[in-house]
Amino acid sequence: MQVLSCPGNPGIATVARLLISPGGGEDLASLVGREKVDLTIVGPELPLSEGVVDLFRARGLPIVGPTRAAAALETSKSFAKFFMSRHRIPTARYLVCDSAAQAEAALTRGELGWPVVVKADGLAAGKGVVLALDSGEAMNAVAAMMRDRRFGSAGSRVVLEECLEGPELSLFVLSDGERAVPLGTAQDHKRALDGDQGPNTGGMGAFAPSPLADANLRARVMAEIVEPVIRGMREEGTPYTGFLYCGLMLTRDGPRVIEFNVRFGDPEAQVVLPLLTGDLIGALRSAAEGDLRGAGVGIAGERAVGVVLASGGYPETYETGHRIEGLEEAGALPGVVVFHAGTALRDGRLVTAGGRVLTVVALGSDFESARTRAYDAAARIRFEHLHMRRDIGLKAVAATGRA
Repeated sequence: MQVLSCPGNPGIATVARLLISPGGGEDLASLVGREKVDLTIVGPELPLSEGVVDLFRARGLPIVGPTRAAAALETSKSFAKFFMSRHRIPTARYLVCDSAAQAEAALTRGELGWPVVVKADGLAAGKGVVLALDSGEAMNAVAAMMRDRRFGSAGSRVVLEECLEGPELSLFVLSDGERAVPLGTAQDHKRALDGDQGPNTGGMGAFAPSPLADANLRARVMAEIVEPVIRGMREEGTPYTGFLYCGLMLTRDGPRVIEFNVRFGDPEAQVVLPLLTGDLIGALRSAAEGDLRGAGVGIAGERAVGVVLASGGYPETYETGHRIEGLEEAGALPGVVVFHAGTALRDGRLVTAGGRVLTVVALGSDFESARTRAYDAAARIRFEHLHMRRDIGLKAVAATGRA
């Protein structure tokens, strides 16, 4: 089997052949046809939002991912909220606002209480969410999104949500449009600084599986959230296929949906994938063909901790182009995999090329050993202005001891 990646990066180039990035969906479909690709797996949300799955299916090209209409579960937070209301899927109370004046009036009335969550409706690279503790912070968030257009058109509409309380976790499934196969759970660390402080990011690290997700909770989430989503999308004429990421808050009233992602998003994918056993490629092919019955995918008994190495200043202003050293030494440690995100080759040297640069993932028999191994490996990697959180996985260790 040969793996192709488009566009790829220096990390995946060690296991895949890189293809030149095409200009859009039409070019990508033509490229896939020329290369005689048997199955295409979509990673990022942007091509899904642009309808790459619709295009491929129209050409008879096997692909894993939701259609443009189904991808609205992630690409439009207002769509997701309205959908959950229609199908009685538990989530936070909310208001959808189409103007800054409308949002500011709702905040003045305090309709959802305090604190309140302000979300840009569209795609904002995981950064269009503000937890506002009071009216001033909420008004500033609305102004940044809707008046200053910090996130472009993504902020032309905002969703205001009540602030739920409880621990967060993510559950992942693979769907063929009729049924869903669970792929595991994880917990992410979104804030930039230790102790869950600082601005929201695309993720500073994760661990898997979540100690909070026992068999009873997983069954409840499947019955109350995942199955109604798959059924509801099918009933509305937009069957959901591909990965579905359910971001959940475990409130005292039960699990509630915070968000959906229509892909296997990082850094959670980087700690869940190494734990999967069985024929994942076969399951992906079955999902693309519309029949996951008998899919042979399991979850190993190990634990995984992933630490993101970021450029200093991320998610705000940061520098790139700094030389990266120590990767070979880190990757040679047993049970360690280093995933690339924002890296590039310049004049034969590996350099930083983004905010989240690398994720160092380590496996262990328990969370404490996995965490120790991950930070041991991370300490061997060097680049100027490197920033990482030092507390990734501590919640898992506290919850399980050495389990």
